[in-house]
Amino acid sequence: MPTTTLLDARAIQRALQRMASEVVERCGGTADLLLVGIQRRGVELAERIGALIEGAEGTAVPRGKLDITLYRDDLQAIGPRPVVSETRLPPSLDGRTVVIVDDVLYTGRTIRAALDEFADFGRPRRILLCVLVDRGGRELPIQPDIVGLALGTQPGDRVDVLVRELDGRDAVELVREVA
Repeated sequence: MPTTTLLDARAIQRALQRMASEVVERCGGTADLLLVGIQRRGVELAERIGALIEGAEGTAVPRGKLDITLYRDDLQAIGPRPVVSETRLPPSLDGRTVVIVDDVLYTGRTIRAALDEFADFGRPRRILLCVLVDRGGRELPIQPDIVGLALGTQPGDRVDVLVRELDGRDAVELVREVA
């Protein structure tokens, strides 16, 4: 399958820097801010964005991680023993500004599951969505607030986000389905 590199390590770093600035602007600072990465690569991206905000603002930014596996609307399709990763959130989200961080936004179903899971942890004052790549193709009325790269893809395409913490290198690649 033909693969095209859309973002290399330097381009990802620039995008994350811009996204970190946008988070602070959109949230009016860092008071009551909570960055929550969606398992798997959203967690690593949230960590990086948080570190960039801390470096620029000089204040600690709490982070959490969310595994949406048990909140998926296709849970029965992934088998009888789904692999569940860690969810780590404060005991209550009440009054917080929560920024969901994910690697790729496609149909919107992952974000719907995240919103459902958040309901079990309280009522945030505001929730924003921050994604490295918006590839279009929504099935639900969910849109990102902060985007690193927006592109149009075909249903058979795949967008792979590679992060050095898990994959040994940083890149965003488009893998096209060959007809």
